[in-house]
Amino acid sequence: MNTAEQPVIVLVHGAFAESASWNGVIRGLHDHRFAAVAAANPLRGLEDDAAYVRDVVAGLGRPVVLVGHSYGGMVITEAAAGNAAVRALVYVAAFAPEPGESALLLSGKFEGSTLGGALAAYPLASGGTEFRIDEDRFHHQFCADLDPDQAALMAATQRPVTERALSDGLTADEAAWRTRPSWFVHGERDLNIPAAALRFMAERAGSRGTREIAGASHAVATSQPDAVTAAVLDAAVHVQG
Repeated sequence: MNTAEQPVIVLVHGAFAESASWNGVIRGLHDHRFAAVAAANPLRGLEDDAAYVRDVVAGLGRPVVLVGHSYGGMVITEAAAGNAAVRALVYVAAFAPEPGESALLLSGKFEGSTLGGALAAYPLASGGTEFRIDEDRFHHQFCADLDPDQAALMAATQRPVTERALSDGLTADEAAWRTRPSWFVHGERDLNIPAAALRFMAERAGSRGTREIAGASHAVATSQPDAVTAAVLDAAVHVQG
């Protein structure tokens, strides 16, 4: 397959993260000569966020593997609906919703999330509420398997998310993972989305391959980039044929 036909990996971060959270994965993909783009997820609302990702995909003009972390899984599922350029999906500690399901609904489906108690909420001038993780709680809640200095940097650069985004249900008539092959990778000690919920979604989606990383946190793409890269490569090689 020539470069023009090789899939581009589009990486979509979730709430409380940002594009640089994919740096280790991007290095691994580059080592295997795959192009990658880390999209700056707006985190404002599911339909708007997905529309932005669709624009990113359209601008590439090539087949794409969409990769989403956390709430980013909601976004890639919405963005892939009816989009022929999207050939595969990878969910990294991510939500894989059915139509009508929201991130809040799925995160509460199983016990174990402690995210609610770590959030700071404040009103937006445009209306509604925005959330961020309290910086004193960020390390334990989001990335307990990283060193304190790196966790402090991630806390300072986290991207807040609106309540609307977390409450929005998937609007697509059919979940994209029902018509595209999907792969899943997550941490065993995820405190944002319980591992039981992540296992449930992977099984429901008919995952082609699921990796559960012992001891890994919600920030698995940063703390375990090699494992996440391996999952993405499985999808990319499948698309490449």
